[in-house]
Amino acid sequence: MSKIKVLIIGSGPAGYTAGIYAGRANLSPVIYEGNQPGGQLTQTTEIENFPGYPKGIGGMEMMDELRMQAERFGATVIPRNIESIDLSKRPFIAKDDRGEEVIAESVIVCTGASAKYLGLDDEKKYQGMGVSACAVCDGFFYRKKDVAVVGGGDTACEEALYLSSLCRKVYLVVRKPYLRASDVMRRRVVDAPNIEILFECNVTGLFGEDVVEGAHVVRAVGTPEEDHFDIKIDGFFLGIGHHPNTAFLNGQLEVDAEGYIKVDGATTRTNVEGVFAAGDVADPRYRQAIVAAGSGAKAALDAEKFLTDHSEL
Repeated sequence: MSKIKVLIIGSGPAGYTAGIYAGRANLSPVIYEGNQPGGQLTQTTEIENFPGYPKGIGGMEMMDELRMQAERFGATVIPRNIESIDLSKRPFIAKDDRGEEVIAESVIVCTGASAKYLGLDDEKKYQGMGVSACAVCDGFFYRKKDVAVVGGGDTACEEALYLSSLCRKVYLVVRKPYLRASDVMRRRVVDAPNIEILFECNVTGLFGEDVVEGAHVVRAVGTPEEDHFDIKIDGFFLGIGHHPNTAFLNGQLEVDAEGYIKVDGATTRTNVEGVFAAGDVADPRYRQAIVAAGSGAKAALDAEKFLTDHSEL
């Protein structure tokens, strides 16, 4: 295979927007969509907080539109996965899931971050129908309703506090007999009048006709005080963190303590010259579609400048 100028690994708002900008710069980018074409947003039934869609839009529909826009400007979209890449020298050599080599002068990593789930079958059953891993994304749909958040760290507490401003009641289901969150976050949660903390509790399942209507909970499992009960909820939020999708990089890029790719200041440059990172894979803080799209644009512009200064093509 001949060398390509820009290899974009991963899709979603970051990958497709990088493709749009790189395509408009006449860089003929190649996007490998990965195992989940369109990224996590394809599991979201309706997106209302992305500019330009006053009536909202389905996640799958929006990703289809972004992909078509990238293709319109010359991006080649390949529905396969990059499984490994050698970043020790340029040009970079990647291998896809068929064992075929891809040779690239620059790389933009947009592989995202996956939410951690409890592993319940019901989480898949009700995905997009009451189960969510993003309160900021989906909390609006549960105004004046009852919801539950699972987790005891800062992430879960932040989700619970955000939802408490919208929802009638928030259950915070905590496996341990205490909150692992920071002192400030703990105090805010404890002081919130509509947050009820369920310590030493685990969710064992969800129930509902077509959407989530409640959760099965067990308290003090394995002890003489073990108690099983149900809570009525309309939404079930995971607040146990995310893990960046970086395994294929095999430790070649610098990451932070949580595994997110480090970038240089306000740019998308990584510690390897010619390699850039955009979207949730490099964003432990915001994890929003509009932020990912913006970083995808930045990554394409950074790659264009890099190629102008260094490309041998």
